[in-house]
Amino acid sequence: MEFVVRAALIGAGATLVMDIWAALQQRLFGIVPLNYAMVGRWIGHLPKGRLTHNPIGATAPVRGEAALGWGAHYAIGIVFAAALIALTGLGWARNPTLLPALATGLVTVAAPFLILQPALGAGIFASKTPQPNVARRRSLVAHASFGIGLYLAALLVAWLMPSPAG
Repeated sequence: MEFVVRAALIGAGATLVMDIWAALQQRLFGIVPLNYAMVGRWIGHLPKGRLTHNPIGATAPVRGEAALGWGAHYAIGIVFAAALIALTGLGWARNPTLLPALATGLVTVAAPFLILQPALGAGIFASKTPQPNVARRRSLVAHASFGIGLYLAALLVAWLMPSPAG
């Protein structure tokens, strides 16, 4: 049970840090964040057998797509946190260090590069976007912020939930 609670809190916290970073980038630099409704649209079309779109914006909307997309965004963050804890052990979650969290954040960028971007019509590694290198750099920065968020959230959770041994 401790694993589940820590993974949920750390994953949700890290995803929140990622979203705060995206909001700051939008406010300070005019960088438009990912529209999670498009993720929900993609998920909503999966049961209909449609895996890829070209582009997703031209695909018919799905009822509740924004909620579906945002829910998936946070659920994925929790799954990534669970993977980190599964690989490093509860010891890391009880006494977090930056390097495993940051490495996890950077490794998770494979998901948009190899799954989400191609599925939404942006191509592998954002190859079909108007500025692929800019899109790639933004994905890396977003996932680095998720990695930092994993660390910060784990610190907070470790403070709120001291390890059973002390």
